[in-house]
Amino acid sequence: MGTHVIKMPDIGEGIAEVELSQWHVKVGDLVVEDQVLADVMTDKAMVDIPSPVHGKVIALGGQPGEVMAVGSVLISIEVEGAGNLKESAAPAPVKEAPAAPKVEAAVESKPAVAAAPRPAAVCQSPMVAREADECPLASPAVRKHALDLGIQLRLVRGSGPAGRVLHEDLEAYLAQGRSNASAPAAAAYAQRNDEEQIQVIGMRRKIAQRMQDATQRAAHFSYVEEIDVTAIEELRAHLNEKHGASRGKLTLLPFLVRALVVALRDFPQMNARYDDEAQVITRLGAVHVGVATQSDVGLMVPVVRHAEARSLWDSAAEISRLANAARNGKASRDELSGSTITLTSLGALGGIVSTPVLNLPEVAIVGVNKIVERPMVVKGQVVIRKMMNLSSSFDHRVVDGMDAALFIQAIRGLLEQPATLFVE
Repeated sequence: MGTHVIKMPDIGEGIAEVELSQWHVKVGDLVVEDQVLADVMTDKAMVDIPSPVHGKVIALGGQPGEVMAVGSVLISIEVEGAGNLKESAAPAPVKEAPAAPKVEAAVESKPAVAAAPRPAAVCQSPMVAREADECPLASPAVRKHALDLGIQLRLVRGSGPAGRVLHEDLEAYLAQGRSNASAPAAAAYAQRNDEEQIQVIGMRRKIAQRMQDATQRAAHFSYVEEIDVTAIEELRAHLNEKHGASRGKLTLLPFLVRALVVALRDFPQMNARYDDEAQVITRLGAVHVGVATQSDVGLMVPVVRHAEARSLWDSAAEISRLANAARNGKASRDELSGSTITLTSLGALGGIVSTPVLNLPEVAIVGVNKIVERPMVVKGQVVIRKMMNLSSSFDHRVVDGMDAALFIQAIRGLLEQPATLFVE
């Protein structure tokens, strides 16, 4: 038997260190080739580290939340044959697949070994007893789902990698509870004294750092404008009825992207990045729209590149593709960087007013609130209209208040008279 050492790979872009976000294996586990061993976090994306060999995990090189240098020992695996323990060559640079931030672990050799047998599926009860202070692995979405259902995660057996609790495990737990007549029902008004500590690591730590940095460095101010979207919603419904089957359904987002593109022609100072260290503002002709997207690991901002050159359906398809990639953890670093202005929306949960935080080094972010029907006075008559607020934030170091108001009012005019979106 030998030991195969896997080192932290060189992910490129001059990155010298990355954060170890999560282990998917533990000491003693049998692993097979291409099985994901760990997640690491760069400044821009989550990256999976797969195993290049079959074998047994004998040592882990760090703990979740630890920042590790490129080239440091990530994991040691016992394999059949000589292994690579005595090799000392530096790890080879790793190229990222264009469709997803997957990388091959940097290793010095790949000995031929017999495949370790995959463990057979075992039927297990969805319930498990853990220590009161033991924190099971679960995504933020699963934790919220469990909280909404009144389930203590430490009692749920996880079927995901490394025992991660999935949504399916919560459903199985509930089903088991309903079918088990001897199980005591939880009292609706029973006292609870349980606590759960969640370490801020990985994507959540990056988001926290970026939000804190943005609010400390930029001079935020917000501007809210009410918009009558009745006409644009009628146009959207008409286009979906006529072309939805052949071209795909349109949401409101592609129209908002188009309105941004047209309005920025008269307000180029909004489509800019501010380097506050060099004291330089860079205005860009290309409109790369970041679309804030919620995922299980936190808020991500995939980028619709060259929105100025896209049709409604082209923008819609790209928004959908990027959103799915972000939610599934498949968005590449290039797809998550390079935006010049950001569009953020909470959809039906959009509330009345919000105060978006700038996506530095950008100087403007446009926030979309929910659409509601409201009685409005139009030409002296009270009529029901579909209304929506835009709650947008700007960097007051670069953008003057009047310019921000005029920019949002320009967007308002384009959306309320949708034909003007397409008049050149």
